Amino acid sequence: MTTAKDIMHTGATWIPAHETLDRAAQLMRDHKVGALPISANGEQDRMIGILTDRDIVVGCVAMGHDPSKMTAGDLAQGTPRWIDAEAGVEEILEEMQSHQIKRLPVVENKTLIGMISEADLARHLTDEQIAGWAEKVYARG
Repeated sequence: MTTAKDIMHTGATWIPAHETLDRAAQLMRDHKVGALPISANGEQDRMIGILTDRDIVVGCVAMGHDPSKMTAGDLAQGTPRWIDAEAGVEEILEEMQSHQIKRLPVVENKTLIGMISEADLARHLTDEQIAGWAEKVYARG
């Protein structure tokens, strides 16, 4: 059985909630990622959200705010979603589809070990699985 650990990319980089959005954008650039898990007060075992490049653009820049003054924690919203490293493909797809999310942290023994993104799904799933996932994740509703 293919698991989350098989599909994910390793080396997810955390950003502390107090770190500014301009620093977050630099980290995304340097690590070539579009999302960073947000940690509470630098505690890398407590995720309070996920910050995406789109969050920075829509929630900060487009609103006329200064990314050097807003923090990752300012944009942390809702309950962060994650998946166990041993979860199978169907469970991964269900979690992403039911919450309409495009990136999913992977946790093993309560520790973040990676992230699953659209690109990871595209490399590991069938065309039919990808099409079904995209239809549900991108659905308006």
